[in-house]
Amino acid sequence: MPSNKSVSDAPIVQFTNCRILRDHQLQREDLWVREGKILNPEKLFFDEKGSADAQLDCKGSIIAPGFIDVQINGGFGVDFSLATDDFKSGIDLVSQKILSHGVTSFCPTLVTSPPSVYHQILPQISVRNGGAHGAGVLGAHLEGPFISREKKGAHPEHCLRTFEASAFQDLLATYGSLDCVRIVTLAPEMKRSSEVIQELTKRGICVSLGHSVANLSQAEEAVQHGATFITHLFNAMLPFHHRDPGIVGLLTSDKIPPGRRVFYGMISDGIHTNPAALRIAHRAHPRGLVLVTDAIAGMGLAPGRHTLGQQVVEIDGLNTYIAGTKTLSGSVATMDTCVRHFQEATGCSVETALEAASLHPAQLLGIEHNKGTLNYGSDADFLMLNDNLYVRATYIAGQEVWRQDASGM
Repeated sequence: MPSNKSVSDAPIVQFTNCRILRDHQLQREDLWVREGKILNPEKLFFDEKGSADAQLDCKGSIIAPGFIDVQINGGFGVDFSLATDDFKSGIDLVSQKILSHGVTSFCPTLVTSPPSVYHQILPQISVRNGGAHGAGVLGAHLEGPFISREKKGAHPEHCLRTFEASAFQDLLATYGSLDCVRIVTLAPEMKRSSEVIQELTKRGICVSLGHSVANLSQAEEAVQHGATFITHLFNAMLPFHHRDPGIVGLLTSDKIPPGRRVFYGMISDGIHTNPAALRIAHRAHPRGLVLVTDAIAGMGLAPGRHTLGQQVVEIDGLNTYIAGTKTLSGSVATMDTCVRHFQEATGCSVETALEAASLHPAQLLGIEHNKGTLNYGSDADFLMLNDNLYVRATYIAGQEVWRQDASGM
């Protein structure tokens, strides 16, 4: 038994009367937290002879890991692709507001922009832990500009780029720095993309395939060189064709290197993907599905005109279009809404729906030992939800950072 001197005297909080999502199942157990981490109660009792300093009755709530959004372009009037002098205050606002959606960590996402925008914005993004100030920042997701003209979607065509002879140097010159970058979305059919994928992967940056007209063999080659993600499956890529299923075919490909898993993002807002397509993808490859909001500056605001980087977009109900067109441009759905829609559309279990927004994005980013689970030793980033998967309270590092008030607001 260790000496008591080696044991922390920090307060221990015991969350009772709850069902905890652990090992893919909701289990009737208590949750123990100390110093921002999930505690193993057996070690506490038997090694330390310790007990809780405080108890909190969860009143039958589900306790699940905090949601992780790896593709969010902004929200509440803030556009992450718009270079402003007070960019950091915009990040702060969004990170605070998304706590009510159950998001405890996120990747601010920049759509295709001119190099000057990347050079101005990226130095202002810093990886940081979450807390009372808001959700944690895991690093930037750069969606473009190395994407297909045919599948540019809402990305401005005049800003698109290709890889020239010194491909990786082109990318570095465009972005200016990769210090805070976590994910890069590119089109794998581009010449010299393989060497770029290898260089990014070497640096621990996740490569995602998207806004692309790649065929299946091009997509498989990209995965063999290190790509691990697909940006918003079905959107901005060739539709599934039985003779060449394109990027979508990666979900059931037999050319994935052993021990590797391909993940894919899905915007489960009822607009971007028909429920039948959501069901097809989920049934084909359930362990790879990652829910993303792809939310834009208009999330949380009234319908009307807003921005997405260099473009003006129009919000009409839950639909967001490039102004004057019918081209979809991101979403205004919140992460908790996406989780509920996914569960309803697929008929999957509550556990599966919650893991698609927590465990799977953590696994994609290789941070599942700290986030996305409630295993012992993990960060105590978690949510209390009711049986209909509405968020009641959000905790980061064991501290309550948001709670639904008595009026239900």
